[in-house]
Amino acid sequence: MNLVHGFTLPGIPVRHKDLDIEVIRLALNLVHGFTLPGIPVRHEDLDIVVIRENLEGEYSGLEHEVVDGVVESLKVITEERSLRTAEYAFEFAFLNNRRRVTAVHKANIMKKGDGMFLKACKEVASRYPNIEYTEMIVDNTCMQLVSRPHQFDVMVTPNLYGNLVANIVAGLCGGNGIVPGGNIGTDVAVFEQGARHVSKKIAGQGIANPTALLLATSMMLRHLQLHSFSDRLEAAVMETFLSGDKSVLTPDVGGSGNTQTFTDAICEKL
Repeated sequence: MNLVHGFTLPGIPVRHKDLDIEVIRLALNLVHGFTLPGIPVRHEDLDIVVIRENLEGEYSGLEHEVVDGVVESLKVITEERSLRTAEYAFEFAFLNNRRRVTAVHKANIMKKGDGMFLKACKEVASRYPNIEYTEMIVDNTCMQLVSRPHQFDVMVTPNLYGNLVANIVAGLCGGNGIVPGGNIGTDVAVFEQGARHVSKKIAGQGIANPTALLLATSMMLRHLQLHSFSDRLEAAVMETFLSGDKSVLTPDVGGSGNTQTFTDAICEKL
C-alpha cells in the first residue's frame, strides 16, 4: 500500500502575476484515506486520495437576500482554479505512480459551472496519456464509494463535493480520527486531519484519536524534506496498530485506552 511515505507533493503552479495574492492562500485540499491494520472496516485495503479545490465554488461566500425570505447564493467556478486543481491532481498521480484520476461533478445539472471544471480536467488529462481518466456524477460517486470503493484511486473535485467525498472516505477507513490531510498553497501548507469533524461531544474526555493528526504530521515532515523523521513517525503509528494491543487504542477504533495511552505507545516506538 502506498502510504504517507510514498507521497511526493507537487508544487502549486502560479499562472499569472496577478495571482501573487494566492501565496498566502491554501488553494488545494488533499485527503489520503487508507485502512489501517486491526481497525474493523467494511472494505479492507483501501487507498484513496481526494484532491479538492479549496477556495471557490459554494464556499465563495457570495450570498445575499434578494427580498424578504429569498436568499441567493452564488457558486463561482473559474477556469484558472479548475486548471490548477486538475494539474495538481494529475501531477500528484504521475509522481506517485497512481493509475487513475476520477473527476467528480454535477455537470448534468450545472452545465456551465461544473462543465467548466470538467473541461479543465479533460484538457489536463490529455497531457497524461498513461493515467486513466474517468468522470462520475457526485451522487453516483457517493453510492459507488460505499459499495465499490476499490475502483477509486485519485479523485479530483470542486470544493463542496470534495468535502462530502473526503468525509465518506474517512468513514470508510475508520472515522474522522484516522485519515490525514493537508491544505496546499503556493508557498504555504497547513496539515491537519482529513475529515472536517470537530467531535465536540468528546471534548475534555481525553479519548480523542490522535492518529490522523500524527499521520498529517508525517505528511508535513515529508513536505519539509525531513524524510527520515516522517518515516519514523509513520512506522511508530503502524506498529502501534499492528501490535493488536487494544488497551492503548482509543474507543473509536475498538480500544479501551485513551489519548494518553496511545501517545505513550507511539513515543515508546519512536
